Amino acid sequence: MKTVDTYDIIYHPYVTEKTMNLMEKNNALEFIVKRKANKELIKKAVEKMFDVKVSHIQTKITRNGKHAIVTFMPEFKAEDIGMRIGIF
Repeated sequence: MKTVDTYDIIYHPYVTEKTMNLMEKNNALEFIVKRKANKELIKKAVEKMFDVKVSHIQTKITRNGKHAIVTFMPEFKAEDIGMRIGIF
């Protein structure tokens, strides 16, 4: 099986007022991801990229591309991850 680069799957974070509320209330971040990536690939890529554990992934396809809402395990804070990647 061909190895996949995590940066081929996760393009960048998607930041709006609504996603900031998601981060505070649900411990989740939203990313624009490769359209052909499935939830399992997205989960592995996020876990490897940020050295965290993911509890749940929800995806949706919009005209901006495929979005993945990634909910983290309680021991990992979305705000801390957001700080590391420069959302604030």
